[in-house]
Amino acid sequence: MGRAGPSLAACAEPPRRTSLAVVCLLATLGPLLGSGDGQLQTPCRIQKCTTDFVSLTSHLNSALESFDLEFCKALRAYSACTYRNSKVCRGNLVYHSAVLGISDLMSQRNCSKDGPTSSSNPEVTHDLCNYSGHPEAREHQGGEKTAPLTYLFCGLFGDPHLRTFKDHFQTCKVEGAWPLIDNNYLSVQVTNVPVVAGSSATATNKITIIFKSYQDCTDQKVYQAVTDDLPAAFVDGTTSGGDGNTKSLRIVEKISGKYIEMHARYIGTTVYIRQLGHYLTLAIRMPQEVVMAHEESQDLQLCVNGCPSSERIDDNGHLPLPVMGHLLPQRGSAHPQSVYTLETATTKCHEKMLLKDLYFYSCVFDLLTTGDANFTAAAHSALQDVESLHPRKEHWHIFPNSEGGGVDKGNKFFVGLGLVCLILVFL
Repeated sequence: MGRAGPSLAACAEPPRRTSLAVVCLLATLGPLLGSGDGQLQTPCRIQKCTTDFVSLTSHLNSALESFDLEFCKALRAYSACTYRNSKVCRGNLVYHSAVLGISDLMSQRNCSKDGPTSSSNPEVTHDLCNYSGHPEAREHQGGEKTAPLTYLFCGLFGDPHLRTFKDHFQTCKVEGAWPLIDNNYLSVQVTNVPVVAGSSATATNKITIIFKSYQDCTDQKVYQAVTDDLPAAFVDGTTSGGDGNTKSLRIVEKISGKYIEMHARYIGTTVYIRQLGHYLTLAIRMPQEVVMAHEESQDLQLCVNGCPSSERIDDNGHLPLPVMGHLLPQRGSAHPQSVYTLETATTKCHEKMLLKDLYFYSCVFDLLTTGDANFTAAAHSALQDVESLHPRKEHWHIFPNSEGGGVDKGNKFFVGLGLVCLILVFL
């Protein structure tokens, strides 16, 4: 779509059309005056609204009977575009001048505020509350198309096992409250509690998600789940965000009290939360641009940077490993006996997971640590969530011996687990 050309064409109108002259002046001066408050993530796009309007009207012939009808449709589209930008354009001179000019033109042409809008230009009718339709997501400032959107996946389950956006697989302590995600659009925090007395293994019993206010797509929404309370609504009692029927943010209950999904269209994000046994699991898919939309001070994000080294349970394989239904003694403390041996735990996990990837070995580790069969379901569900949300099938499974497959210290840990267990079984 042309920018400067259509502006000049539309301005070639009789001088008596004062408001149109104002609009044309805005189209010309907009880039010089700036486009808003300079916020990177939600810029004021009044210049885009104006140039779209000019493009829609530059070809109209005022001598034709259909002129007023088409001109009013373009004005309503222009007005709708300015309304969508009302929050981010506050304090912008160009924006407020455009709003006044539109009102004047609608009065001159006797245009009603309600009615059809021009749809000849898809750029005007795109849905700002649908991430795939975001102009900033689909084109550079110069108008060049970007590469297809890149989606990333993060998951947390079990004792807990973390799969980061970089496909690194880690097992961590992270007792207490920890941020999984903290960017300009949403925050996700989990709270983990010990699962076995004297062990460093923990599991998640609370998840808090804050969807931050974004233009007219949604006001701030807070969701909170705790063990035995997995609601299908935000804390304010609503189940969606956004005006009318747009539902740019919504909660869908799949299994009452056990499994919910959240769909945030305006940021292209999907979240799955499940309760399996006494603990919660989480899986999330987000566009890379949204993942990276954070300040340097927001660097403590487990999904982005993984667990701090001091919180890694595996620690190159040097840790108290569960063997033959018992936890190895640590600092003289006594641990409860598990109902599982290495053989029975392996058999149990193999019922759900045929491939011996890190989800399988996580299942074995969790059974030997806790004796709780619900952790088998957690590992299996976590893998199912990967298959549903992870964009690249070839990366669904991560194996202990994979090279460059996102496995860092986790591969040595699980190989070490198998070796230690096998040695002690035959002693």
